[in-house]
Amino acid sequence: MKNKKLISKIITYAFLIFSFLIFVFPFFLMIVNSFKNNGEILQSPFSFPKTLNFVHFKEAIKQMDFFVTFSNSLLITVASTILILLFSAMCSYYLVRNNSIFSKIFFSVLVASMIIPFQSVMIPLMYIYGGKLNLIETVPFPLLIVFYAGFGSALSVFIYHGFIKSIPIELEEAALIDGCNRIKTFFKIVFPILAPTSTTIGILNVMWIWNDYLLPSLILNKDNLYTMPIKMKVFNGTYMNNWELLIPALLLTILPLLIVYSFAQKYIISGVMQGSIK
Repeated sequence: MKNKKLISKIITYAFLIFSFLIFVFPFFLMIVNSFKNNGEILQSPFSFPKTLNFVHFKEAIKQMDFFVTFSNSLLITVASTILILLFSAMCSYYLVRNNSIFSKIFFSVLVASMIIPFQSVMIPLMYIYGGKLNLIETVPFPLLIVFYAGFGSALSVFIYHGFIKSIPIELEEAALIDGCNRIKTFFKIVFPILAPTSTTIGILNVMWIWNDYLLPSLILNKDNLYTMPIKMKVFNGTYMNNWELLIPALLLTILPLLIVYSFAQKYIISGVMQGSIK
């Protein structure tokens, strides 16, 4: 019996270690190759660098105009995520507490919209907002933020909806008796309770918006408006990629997400666990 448990543990740990190495290996390659030149990367991509040379990082920061590009990505990501959290929570609260046929139909349609791929609506959106209304040329940042808020709300409403149903209605009734209206009740009672779920939804949307390439590439058509993923194309040539600058630039692009996720990981897990327990 003890031998079976020992063998089971060995197999489990071996599988976990193997899975860990599979996920970590790409990051290992990115880090070790970020200090090499093109020749070293192509000749020995798996070896450690001979010297820690930060020249390529400096050149990558310069060519991609890092601080302007980083500011663009940060502005779009933060603004879009705040709108998604606020409007999705408010919409979910209304749909849960207003238990009518309209609410059920609207929620079903909203959830069903998640299966519609963006590519199927991409051309009509560009034709209407770019060709007809000319908003892409005049207000690209606000338009992109609104698009993200729209496309990211369906999943967020779906997650909020299940959590709000578990909140006792007696808390809101007590707040109404104390003189709060519906708006105050939501912001003072319901929304603070949703903090773990909001953290989970926020991190998921931050990772999606920060890494997105397709939608910003359609809306942002000037160099000073580009986000981090779009700016990567300055290191891509027609016949050859400038690996010695592309890899450090990629590392600089994903580093903010890794930092945010490492600090917020416990809140994501607690949010998921709280929602499942309730």
